[in-house]
Amino acid sequence: MKKSILIAVIAVLGFTSTASAQEFVYFGAKGGVSFTNMTSDGFEDEKSRTGFHLGLLFEIPLSERFSLQPEVLYATQGLEADRSFAGQTVNGEYQLDYIQVPVLAKIYLIDGLSIEAGPSFNFLVEEEYDFESGMADAEFDTEAGSTFEFGGAIGASYKFNNGFFVSARYTQGFTDVFDSDNWDDDAIKNNGIQAGIGLMF
Repeated sequence: MKKSILIAVIAVLGFTSTASAQEFVYFGAKGGVSFTNMTSDGFEDEKSRTGFHLGLLFEIPLSERFSLQPEVLYATQGLEADRSFAGQTVNGEYQLDYIQVPVLAKIYLIDGLSIEAGPSFNFLVEEEYDFESGMADAEFDTEAGSTFEFGGAIGASYKFNNGFFVSARYTQGFTDVFDSDNWDDDAIKNNGIQAGIGLMF
């Protein structure tokens, strides 16, 4: 897993180094809040999990209105939901943390305002399940999650003249959150909203 994450980060850095030979590359940092959920018929009374995302990004201008923007983010995912086990209703929170590597196409509609969309390559780094029931409360690490998730992101951002920017995007996982060998037959996919601020140099 650590090797996969390292390869992904090196690939992003190598890509920006190659592009910088032709165009100026902007470097930035960003962070913000995340509201995430999972889609599944097996959950009841779902509530989104409030978390965060934090990381680095590069903007590579390819024309006056079009750029590529690869990012490396630490992002939390998950949800709160009820599930039924052996006749007991259990309220639990799934906490899944990823290194996300989105590679976005960025189109400027007017100066400063842009829309962005593209694939995201996500690597699971930590997972935990907290639950409450009528019998007991517990918190434990799990190993049911898929180590890699392929997803996508679409959103918009506004960059001010001083390099400060605000952004919002919707993220969607296209592959299952949990390995089929470690979970039931329900198809479970991540989704969420990220809202953040950052600074571009």
